[in-house]
Amino acid sequence: MKKNKTKNLKNEIKQKEIQLAKLKTHVEKSTVCSDLYNKVVLEKAILNKELKDLENDNFFSNVKKIIPRKKTLICDYFK
Repeated sequence: MKKNKTKNLKNEIKQKEIQLAKLKTHVEKSTVCSDLYNKVVLEKAILNKELKDLENDNFFSNVKKIIPRKKTLICDYFK
């Protein structure tokens, strides 16, 4: 199941790269194309992050999510 999801994410990333290549020529011509280009770049970044999270999914990362971290407050810098 993990391999299928990884494969699907890689295929979606390839599709986004193809869309970006097609939109890149029209970015400067239209604001609509520019907005669409930016949206596709954002979607590709999200997919890359999901893929990275899938590949780095191990025991230690799960433990890090469970253990709360001490947050640094702004007042801590002025002690």
